Amino acid sequence: MEWFHAKGEQVAIITGGGSGIGRAAARKLAAQGIKVCLMDIEESRVKKVAEEINQNGGQAIGAACDVSDEAQVKRGINEVIDHWGRLDIVFANAGINGTLAPIEDLTFEDWNKTLSTNLSSTFLLVKHSIPHMKSSGGSIIIASSINGNRTFSNIGMSAYSTSKAGQVAFMKMAALELARYKIRVNAVCPGAIETNIGQNTHHTEQLKKVEIPVDYPEGNQPLEHRPGEPEQVADLVLFLVSDMSSHITGTKVYIDGAESLL
Repeated sequence: MEWFHAKGEQVAIITGGGSGIGRAAARKLAAQGIKVCLMDIEESRVKKVAEEINQNGGQAIGAACDVSDEAQVKRGINEVIDHWGRLDIVFANAGINGTLAPIEDLTFEDWNKTLSTNLSSTFLLVKHSIPHMKSSGGSIIIASSINGNRTFSNIGMSAYSTSKAGQVAFMKMAALELARYKIRVNAVCPGAIETNIGQNTHHTEQLKKVEIPVDYPEGNQPLEHRPGEPEQVADLVLFLVSDMSSHITGTKVYIDGAESLL
């Protein structure tokens, strides 16, 4: 892309980098000369993506990391610093849908798992990245969702939607606090995207008692009449780490083909 100019030898961390949006973003950034560390709870997946990037002329490493575990997050960030000596870009992308259940049936354990994996992990990644970004600035992007921010019709997703709304609030607080260090913080809010997040989605039988039918006029994705692709979100991520977005911070950007406007 002619409009993109990487500043020197930039380094990025992408969580959930073994598949879907994380993998697409890693490929996109690496193609622009950015060194990429992919973190994922499934080490084999990030190793495979890193190998692919390296074979195509980029620079990437893969690290196993449970993003809800503070010790593992700190270790992963330290590996990046030891390997490349700097950190410029953070994409907090890891997340799960978790258990879908009525509030009265959702267990505290399942609630905590979703909040920990989605929201607490964002805090941990940002918190421990800041000391390595303060001197030269950079860009932090948080993968939130239309759920909890503009859409509330997905019954049973109280934990997920709460985690996604919390990410946006955290993003705004972080953007203001970190502006003095020239660290920009933004959030992308995708709608339906073709990923494998369904593997981390657990529907319960109890949902039937609280379901509310939602009928859409002529489909629920007005722009392209299909879910988005991970590469489309990756394009937005690339924009938000580039100089083209140098005056954008504290902003949530919806990328859903008008799905959430219905």
